[in-house]
Amino acid sequence: MKSEVLADFIHSINKGVIITTNKAAVVSDLSIIKKYIKGVKNIDLENISSPYLSQSKSYLKILGIPYLMGNSNLSIISDIIEEVLKSFHPFNEVTLASHLHIIKASPKSNVAVI
Repeated sequence: MKSEVLADFIHSINKGVIITTNKAAVVSDLSIIKKYIKGVKNIDLENISSPYLSQSKSYLKILGIPYLMGNSNLSIISDIIEEVLKSFHPFNEVTLASHLHIIKASPKSNVAVI
């Protein structure tokens, strides 16, 4: 198995190992990381749990998106917003913790807040 994730920094601490990488690791990278860690002689494997991905949650508010799609009377849907977000590099490997909420900026507005 091969991965595009490269370790930039590895630090051993009392209860584990901290690894920073060149890009966000995904679940399939964990087995590669675990295999590598087992091969390092200076690490006490007895005190290290299984590898896991960090689980941080952030809030993102998007303003100024048209509420209606094109020239139709159909409001924009979350699937379209998710597809556009994932096409941009910072968001292409982000997993959303909840569904997107799309609301009109005001009752008479044609702009959405996501």
